[in-house]
Amino acid sequence: MANPKNVFNGKPIRAQFYAESNEWLFSIVDVCDVLAASEKPRHYWTVLKKKLFDEGNEALTNCRSLKLLARDGKMRVTDVLNKDEIIAVAKRIRNSQHTAALIEWLESFVGASRKFTLKHKDVEVLEVELDSTGAISTFGKMLNEAHLPVGTVGTKGVDFPLIRDWWKGRAIPASRDGLRDLLDPLDIAFPQQLLDKSFGLSLSDHYWICPQNIELKWADINFFYNPFSEDVGNLLFRKLDWDGLDTSAISLNSPDNTSDGVLKKKWKIINCKRFLIKGGSTYNQEVANEVLTSRICKRLGIPFVNYEIIKLDGKQYSVCEDFINVDTELITAWHIMNLIKKDNSTSDYDSLIAKVEELSIVDVRRKIDMMLTLDFIIVNTDRHYNNFGFIRNPNTLEWLSVAPIYDSGTSMWCRELSSNINPVSIQIESKPFRSRHDKQIKLVKDFSWLNLDALDGVENEYAEILSKSVSDASELADRHKKLCLALRKRIELLKKVVDGK
Repeated sequence: MANPKNVFNGKPIRAQFYAESNEWLFSIVDVCDVLAASEKPRHYWTVLKKKLFDEGNEALTNCRSLKLLARDGKMRVTDVLNKDEIIAVAKRIRNSQHTAALIEWLESFVGASRKFTLKHKDVEVLEVELDSTGAISTFGKMLNEAHLPVGTVGTKGVDFPLIRDWWKGRAIPASRDGLRDLLDPLDIAFPQQLLDKSFGLSLSDHYWICPQNIELKWADINFFYNPFSEDVGNLLFRKLDWDGLDTSAISLNSPDNTSDGVLKKKWKIINCKRFLIKGGSTYNQEVANEVLTSRICKRLGIPFVNYEIIKLDGKQYSVCEDFINVDTELITAWHIMNLIKKDNSTSDYDSLIAKVEELSIVDVRRKIDMMLTLDFIIVNTDRHYNNFGFIRNPNTLEWLSVAPIYDSGTSMWCRELSSNINPVSIQIESKPFRSRHDKQIKLVKDFSWLNLDALDGVENEYAEILSKSVSDASELADRHKKLCLALRKRIELLKKVVDGK
């Protein structure tokens, strides 16, 4: 980590950017030197520190020690504080003519960190500036157009609304269950304000923002093989109680800041691997549906992300291992659609397939047809363009494959009353290419890959999964039985579609 030499009134104030808390820390001894004009600034700070400690001054709560480059050229331990803490201490140094000027200097110094460089791993891509809400307010010099996020380039280079929306889309959705319970105690108004607390890092791709003039390497901070805090996830899961909790001790350096979806979820490191844990809604059925999808895909030979059920604190959740690694990244169909020029004569289905085939990904139509067929069976009502995608190599930008099936929990009438479960209804909603499943399945012309006999007895397997997804299955016995019968009926309906009846 770099130790920049910064000068105020002709004297250096050592500062270091501390990645763990995402803030600048300053040497308080150096501040005493410039404000108190003492010949022995270290001794001055020792005396002042004791006085402040005896008073119970809050500025010392997070006082810590770091090794910084001393005047003799050696790395020596010294006390450091952040900007606000430095200002609080500076106001206690009496008769200084420079306190106001130092405060202005500190504000300017830290304020400059609102300017960032968008990076793709260590490739510098674009200069950006964030406003007080965490949104991209403007962008500067283009540094590498080829590595810009997919779908953010317009006819004249980077498109401001597109890059702004891309950044906003990295934040936790405002509709996330329990989000306000997390943000309000931290005095955070917008989910986007969490992004720069973890450099915008994600476990789905390799983009991040680096404060300008700071030497940070992706290898030192990424979440794929560096530890991260579980505080954000635990607060969203209500595993931490705000009563008596020291908010200053909470670390926001977490991949949970860039997780999408409305249901509560959190990343967790288990045996050095990254796993995503997700909850459900009223019937907790989303948990069971993720597992059901895995079992159906396995039977039919459809590439999939494997989900299982995990029990935490007496409640059931779905869990899956991250299917992205340091040499791959997920680009959702939404971003690919931004590359397509609208043509009313061509359907979105055909346009997307054609565009992805242009990227040299093979077997696109069959893989998407598999997804549509699966969604017909499980009555998936939420396969929007961010719930499927494609895999790219972030190092070479080579497109690799269609992503395996993931995020299929909003299926099987999971949020509907039991009385609304009707497998033969033609009004069942679908996404992304048609508004109804009976119409969307007609896009599939080739079922030669499909062996429906492989699904014999899958409804019995679903019954077992449902019973494990809740603490007391007896309370939902009638609903679960109806769901299993509906699953069998959907398979029979699909057979009629395949047979052309």
